Amino acid sequence: MGAGHAHDHGTAAGASRGRLAVVLGLTLAVLAAEVVGSVVSGSLALLADAGHMATDALGVGLALGAVTLAQRPARGRRTFGWQRVEILAAVANGLLLAGVAVFVLVEAVRRIGDPPEIDSGVVLVVAAGGLAANLAGLALLHRGRGTSLAVRGAHLEVLGDALGSVAVLVAGAVVALTGWTPADTVAALVVGCLVLPRAWSLLRESLDVLLEAAPRGVDLDEVRAHVLGVEGVIGVHDLHAWTITSGLPVLSAHVVVTDEALADGHGGRILDSLGTCLGAHFDVDHCTFQLEAEAHAGHEAPVHD
Repeated sequence: MGAGHAHDHGTAAGASRGRLAVVLGLTLAVLAAEVVGSVVSGSLALLADAGHMATDALGVGLALGAVTLAQRPARGRRTFGWQRVEILAAVANGLLLAGVAVFVLVEAVRRIGDPPEIDSGVVLVVAAGGLAANLAGLALLHRGRGTSLAVRGAHLEVLGDALGSVAVLVAGAVVALTGWTPADTVAALVVGCLVLPRAWSLLRESLDVLLEAAPRGVDLDEVRAHVLGVEGVIGVHDLHAWTITSGLPVLSAHVVVTDEALADGHGGRILDSLGTCLGAHFDVDHCTFQLEAEAHAGHEAPVHD
């Protein structure tokens, strides 16, 4: 039975596709400006923020692609449609984030004690433009961030960009006012340290989904206790919970019920109770239960929990 289905990707996020496309365009424009500005000015901080922008452009593009692909109906062998594409892209995004962060940190350490000349004017102009674009992106995505996980992720990406732009802007101002060029290296270290934890978090969450770990917030021991608390249920095994894509957790279980409950035709009532119970206490959008009589245990596979 189904205890509810999430349509976040196909409705709330789908309504934000236009805004996501605009934000993606702004991010790519700032990325190009920062790469050129880094080459012209010699600023590592600008290059670090450009790398940050590149990964965030991928993140926004991922959100845009996810809300588009997720609207395709499931058919043929793809019984869940294309929704898992989001997770595969998130793994690639996390690896790219980690690579950029490591490169920036190594390059920043190499520059300590031997900072190059920095054209602070170019840094200030490019960083200010980047910050303005980021603030515009945040305004565009603000409305949809509370209703769509994909849009919320894109909003966080742009927020991270804005913080990076502030760090570069401060470094450019310090260099312009004091001539202390190591400020650029310090800003690069700050951006790198901001990116690395995000990369690790994204990779860990994505790999958990690919390894079909139980979703966060779903304690299987508590689920088992709730199932056993339903009248007529005497056992539960083959209990599994996993995530198809962000915002779409699922659960399945074999539920052993009394012979009397099955004989009296109370299976439907038990299914309704299970669905209501789990839907009220756990963030699981789709539950599938197999009701079994006690005698059915002899027909089960020898290894199950």
